[in-house]
Amino acid sequence: MSLPTSNRNLLKALALLTCSAFLFSLMGVCIRYASHTVDNPTIVFFRNFVGLFIFLPLICSKGIGFFKTEKIWMHSWRAVIGLIAMYGFFYAIAHLKLSNAMVFTYSSPIFIPLIAWLFLKEKITKSMLLAAAIGLVGVILWPSPMLACFNQMSVIGLGASLLAAMAFVTVRALTSTESPEKIVFYFCFIGTLISMIPMFWLWRPYTWTELGFLIGAGLLANISQIFMSNAYKLAPAGQIGPVNYIAIIFAGISGFIFWQEIPDHYSLMGFGLILAAIILCSPLVQKRATR
Repeated sequence: MSLPTSNRNLLKALALLTCSAFLFSLMGVCIRYASHTVDNPTIVFFRNFVGLFIFLPLICSKGIGFFKTEKIWMHSWRAVIGLIAMYGFFYAIAHLKLSNAMVFTYSSPIFIPLIAWLFLKEKITKSMLLAAAIGLVGVILWPSPMLACFNQMSVIGLGASLLAAMAFVTVRALTSTESPEKIVFYFCFIGTLISMIPMFWLWRPYTWTELGFLIGAGLLANISQIFMSNAYKLAPAGQIGPVNYIAIIFAGISGFIFWQEIPDHYSLMGFGLILAAIILCSPLVQKRATR
């Protein structure tokens, strides 16, 4: 028996968001390697600038009509808060274990249901709140060394998480009239204009290895954004947001492969809770919750 259209869309949204999280974790690997020799503002600039080249074929085929939008203020808002979150997130990647850095930014689903309810009037179900709460506990348990202190890095990371949640909800609002490609394009375009300002003082020749990591991070990040925008076009932000937690798991695997970062028993408990939060987003659970 086939699933109803709403459930099929939810399944597609969950799959797209999972792919987005996987690509984003690979982006984190590129950024970690690049950050060994490249400063944070330069990494942010390349992440946005490289993304513009992805859209050249689309712009050439569709012409000036591709740029038309009646939501430029929303694109600008999303770009500004997303860019600030990006500076904080990339700084965390450079100074923390990869999985711990992902924990901060991907704790944004904790805030998404509330923000979506406040600004988009999306319904909050008990299963959504439960998924967010379980995911929060998992996020806290994952980076166990951070349980002992709440320092400057914690403030930067959680601030980036809150801003990222606001950006995700703005993406959901934009998808009512804008294509995912246009949403990502305007983010790259506005982000490039803003992030190029520090480059007047920081620009220097880069090695081929540095350029490889910078370009790779930009490509992975923007393809990930396209997947994410398509996911939020198919399902409410509060309903699928907790699936973003899976990026933490992908980052933990990458951290082990590339830097031999081994999770302790707290992290494994966190893994289980994060997985439970993802399961609560499944179509079967959501269907029962709305009965």
